[in-house]
Amino acid sequence: MTIHTEPLKSVSDIERTTLMTFLPSGIATVFGGRRWRSLAPLAVLIVLCVLIAIANPNFIELRNLVRLANSAAVPLTLAMGLTFIILMGSIDLSVEGTLSVAAMVVVLLAANDGNGNDYGWWAVLAAVVAGTAMGFVSGLVQTMLRIPSFMATLGMWFIGLGLSVYMLGGSAIRLNDASIRDLALTRFLGLPLAVWVATGAFLLAAIIQYHTKLGRHILAIGGDEDVAKLSGVNVVRVRITAFALAGFFFGISGVLAAAQLGQSHAVIGDGRLFAAVTAVVVGGRALTGGEGGGVNTLIGVLIVTVLANGMILLGISPYIQQTVQGLMIIAAVALSLDRVRLRIVK
Repeated sequence: MTIHTEPLKSVSDIERTTLMTFLPSGIATVFGGRRWRSLAPLAVLIVLCVLIAIANPNFIELRNLVRLANSAAVPLTLAMGLTFIILMGSIDLSVEGTLSVAAMVVVLLAANDGNGNDYGWWAVLAAVVAGTAMGFVSGLVQTMLRIPSFMATLGMWFIGLGLSVYMLGGSAIRLNDASIRDLALTRFLGLPLAVWVATGAFLLAAIIQYHTKLGRHILAIGGDEDVAKLSGVNVVRVRITAFALAGFFFGISGVLAAAQLGQSHAVIGDGRLFAAVTAVVVGGRALTGGEGGGVNTLIGVLIVTVLANGMILLGISPYIQQTVQGLMIIAAVALSLDRVRLRIVK
């Protein structure tokens, strides 16, 4: 006697099948996959640019486009670092503290109006190392002490701010090193050097994610950490490396921020965390981890920067701008979640 067996369907599979039954074939094809979520950010960016250009033609002037690119340099570099953490399904709240420490280090070691130091580009290297070290410590605390990344990096955020306030004496120190200031003031092919540094950071992040074992392991941990362990991935080492890598990008951002402002102060990173997280999420990156990429983050950064620039051109109140940004991140998170698969929300 032959017994015909059929694998049991999970609840999510049943829900998906039931939903697809009541949708036209074309719509079902789109909503049955993830293509609509992956293309949505790019569509939003294009529509946003068209609408703003229609409302204010000054938006597409070369001078404004250069200003827009320069404004996106620091957020893009920050978001590249944060991308690796969110890919793992974790979060890094130390963005502002790490950026503040890196900016403080580069200003105090380079020529400045607060002391007699003048180490030139060694100050830049020290700032990036300081950012990497803070990320490394965050990774150690999160993995060795088994503290949720939310709390571990929140603590590093305030540690970084405290160090900056102490070292700067609560005041702003001016950066007098002309070569470092050139990152913001000198242009190459019509764009500030900071834009090219941010572009390099994006390319480096893309290479790490798509063409290295570390990138594949980070993605595997975000997809299913237990499966990654069974596959031989050293989760602890990968997590620590990912946080150190994020700190590396945050350190570069601190150097760019100090160069753009020409100074460092304790709250130089104020508001950067929200901008970075918003850019990553708006780009279509799921906070649950395991999906997305550097290209998504780039699109997210452009959406956030274009929206902010457009609202300024249109004369919208700063308070309304904050409200719009808040609504945007809620909508982005809502659109990035696959509710058929995500049955429990904590």
